[in-house]
Amino acid sequence: QVQLVESGGGLVQTGGSLKLACAASGRTFSAYAMGWFRQAPGKEREFVARISAGGSLTSYTDSAKGRFTISRDSAKNTVYLQMSSLKPEDTAVYYCAARRRSNYFRQWNECDYWGQGTQVTVSS
Repeated sequence: QVQLVESGGGLVQTGGSLKLACAASGRTFSAYAMGWFRQAPGKEREFVARISAGGSLTSYTDSAKGRFTISRDSAKNTVYLQMSSLKPEDTAVYYCAARRRSNYFRQWNECDYWGQGTQVTVSS
């Protein structure tokens, strides 16, 4: 069992930056690929970024490329999402997710564990 707790969300102006963190419980953090999804009001939950269990492979949705960076710190059992050049369309609840036995996922239901989400609001 893995528990994920996100933090770092908040209100920021267009063009600003935020760094989200997701702390994972358990001793098998390094066995999980980790990722971030987001869900805006009235929209489906969408993939944002993922990082492999070993940390060497990353992938981003097109709208996040060049602006967001995912990373992980195995010593702290934490995965991060550094977001810069934020836009109003980035406004959403951001969810951390974990998947075991595969470094690939693109859909939220491919993951094994979820956090409770953290709100990111970008004002225009």
